[in-house]
Amino acid sequence: MKYRWWIVIAIVLFGIGIIFGLAAPAGMASLLSEELAYLGEFGEVLAPFTFTTFIFIFLKNAVALLVSFILSPIFCLMPILALVVNGWIVALVSTMVIEEESLGFVLAGLLPHGIIELPAFFIGEAAALSIGAMAVIALFKKEKRSLLLPSLKQNLKYLAIALALMLPAAVIETYVTPLLVS
Repeated sequence: MKYRWWIVIAIVLFGIGIIFGLAAPAGMASLLSEELAYLGEFGEVLAPFTFTTFIFIFLKNAVALLVSFILSPIFCLMPILALVVNGWIVALVSTMVIEEESLGFVLAGLLPHGIIELPAFFIGEAAALSIGAMAVIALFKKEKRSLLLPSLKQNLKYLAIALALMLPAAVIETYVTPLLVS
């Protein structure tokens, strides 16, 4: 399958997560209120405009992509979960913030770094889906095993592109986004 279809699949899975997040009952937000309060406290420790925050954001995103890629041969479960759960969380938290603040506030908080981070996320997770699917196919079809190494090499290139894009996204999230939401 061509790589662009893996990108489409990644975007669709993220979209499914968004739909789940938007369709979540109002009580679901209250279940997460304790976790969100903890994240708020953690966010205060990671102050904007600091190199430590930049490193933390980049490493969190990079590790998430790497773990998803490494575990993808287990029937693509990690990339599927990563895409759907992240879409769900974005939608759920966005609706909560819109109720408290405004749509403009949410957009100011997501768009600056999201313009780069979301495509990087989709590229990385599409690479994970692609290699995971190829690994599963190679497991069950001996004649496809010779395609596994070339697929791995190609998908590692896409993963490297995704990780490289996470750098400017982390810079923007650390140094630009706080200016827009303060």
